[in-house]
This record gives sequence, structure tokens and C-alpha cells, in this order.
Amino acid sequence: MEHPLNTTNHVPAVHEWTPRALYIHIPFCTNKCFYCDFNSYVAAGQPIDAYLDALENEMKLTVAEHPPTIINTVFVGGGTPTVLTPPQMTRFLSSVKKYFPLADDVEFTMEANPGTTDMEKLKAMREGGVNRISFGAQTFDDGLLATIGRIHAAQDVIESIANAKAAGFTNLSIDLMFGLPNQTLQQLKDSVTKALELDLPHYSLYGLKVEENTLFHRLYQRDELPLPEEDDELAMYEHLMERLGNAGYRHYEISNFARPGFESQHNTTYWHNEPYYGLGAGAHGYLLGQRHVNIKGVQPYIESANKALPRLEQNNVSVEEAMGDFMMVGLRLQEGVDQLSFERQFNGANLEELFGEALQKLQKQGLLEKVEQPAGYRLTSKGILFGNEVFGAFV
Repeated sequence: MEHPLNTTNHVPAVHEWTPRALYIHIPFCTNKCFYCDFNSYVAAGQPIDAYLDALENEMKLTVAEHPPTIINTVFVGGGTPTVLTPPQMTRFLSSVKKYFPLADDVEFTMEANPGTTDMEKLKAMREGGVNRISFGAQTFDDGLLATIGRIHAAQDVIESIANAKAAGFTNLSIDLMFGLPNQTLQQLKDSVTKALELDLPHYSLYGLKVEENTLFHRLYQRDELPLPEEDDELAMYEHLMERLGNAGYRHYEISNFARPGFESQHNTTYWHNEPYYGLGAGAHGYLLGQRHVNIKGVQPYIESANKALPRLEQNNVSVEEAMGDFMMVGLRLQEGVDQLSFERQFNGANLEELFGEALQKLQKQGLLEKVEQPAGYRLTSKGILFGNEVFGAFV
């Protein structure tokens, strides 16, 4: 769509501020899952200690060039960060605290795979400042776990959550996937029942996407990936919304459900299109109107980060692009987008002047509704089911 800003001489600047969120990538895994296109490598034989050295140097260079004020959220993703040994974990977490001033009430999340968090590792995580763990459960059906290339069993999820609670963690989340090969609605219902029995404050629920450079993509191209029909996948999503809603969880973002107060603060940074530091191999960052991607390979990253900031590419984000991003990610949230936040981020720009045509069209289609307080727009219940059609209008 032609952006209205292209026809005017007045282009409001993006409101820029120092990031208050920090993402760090640990690219090592026990094995590569069949659907995964993240920048990750099987840990066996990898120079993990050398990687942590290089990562610490990237921290040092980053804070020298872009000094942080205060960090409210940290998210350590991967890969599987919990493949680090307890001594490596301790060392890594102390380097984070050394370079980044963490808020007293910082939300400090680490991704974990079931079966990779024994009590010694959990103790190292707690002592190092981690206070939230997100476990990749995916499904509680052992047959489906094998189908998607996971090496844990459903029982490992239950034991890992019990260990985390015993170690003092209260802010816990699990990921579940739906639309898996040969998955039935009944299998999903059984998984949701088991997930809810864990009594966690947060659940993330994702439909399978077949990404390039994965085993699933190669199978899909050969017509050897038996995925559920679109209607069945929609029924799975509707079932998830109904079950979690009835259990008292707020559907605060298209793929995420939480008890009040347990929404992911870090991911909300992304959904508000706010800046964040991104460190580690293949990590993305967004600060001072620029997006960057780091070098992806482990050895190339190590060599680069030991000398300079390890950038693969760096791009200025135009105001038009930033505004489109604001709408696309903001409408993922239940609260939607509002005029005041738009003004704050784009120095007084008016949301309806810029996107009026698209907003009216989506309202007529029953996908968006107007909100009075604060003034803005959000997805309707139909819009939640067809979110991609909404987001596409702002590309």
C-alpha cells in the first residue's frame, strides 16, 4: 500500500531512547528439532567457552558504544541456554551483571529444554539472577514429540517444572505447539489438560510454521508432511483459547496467555516496537533507529566479536517502516494500538491520518474495532483468528 507519508514533506522523527531490554543468544542445542530454523548448532564439540569469551567482549563493546541506563528485562534464548554447564552458567550470568545495570525488579527469562535443568543448574541460574524460565514442552504426546524431533518425553516436562518450583522459581511458562504432523484435536485436548494440571502462570501456544532450511520443509516439498487441514488447525486454536480463557488466563497477545501480572514484559517490548539490545551469534537488535543482525556461525562470530561489534548487517529504519512495524506488532496485543503511544514514538504523528484507509477497511471486514479509552484500535474476536490478514495491511 502507498504510505501517506510518501506524499508529504513533513516526516516526523522516530522517538529514540536507550534500550531497556536485553536479548542474548546462546546458539547451542542437544539436537536440532525437525521444524527449527533458529540459529542453533548441536553443542557436542562446539567451542562453548570461547563463545562465552567472545560474548563477554561483545557486551563490553556494546556498552562502550551505547551505554545503557537501566535494564528492565533480560531474555536469554537459543538454542537451549540450559545446555551450559553450571560453571559456564555462573560465568555467563555474572558477565551480564557486570556490563548491564539491572533494575531491582528486572524480569530475567531463560529458555530451557525439559531434561536439561537439574538442581545444580537451577541453583546457578537462581544465584545468577534468572527469575523466569520458559520451557519448550511443545506437546505432552510422546509419539508427537518423536515426530517433531524432540528428545525429551512428556514426563521430563513434569519433572523439570517440579524441579524449578522446588528451586524457588515461581514465574514459569511452557510453549505448546499445534498443527503438528498427524496431530488430532483430541491429542491437542489431552496436551492442554496436562499443561493446565501444571498450574503455571503463563502459556505460549504456537501453530507450526514450515520454515525453509528445516527437515520439515524438505518433507513438505516432497509432499511427505501430513499436516492437519486448515479447519482442523483453526479448531485447535479455538479450543486453546476457550480452555485457557475458562481457566482464568488472559489472552493478552495472539499466541500468549497469562494470569494477571505474569505477562512477558520482555516480549511486550517487541510488541510495542521499542528498542532492545541484541547480543550473540545471529541475534537481532534495534536501537537508535537502526536494526542489526549479528554474524551467525559460531566460529565466525567468535573471531569477529573478539575484534569489533560482530555485525552481519545493519539498516536504518525509515519512519514509514517503523510506523508499519508499530501497527503490525502492536495489533498482536489484546489491548491493540493507541494514539498516545503512536504520538510518543513518532513525535506527534496522527494514527488515523496516516492509516485511516486501512483502518476503515479492516473495520468494515469485522477484523478491527475502535477503542475509546485510550483512543485506538484492536483486533475483534474474528480478527484474532485472521490476524495475518490484518498485519499484512500495514506492511
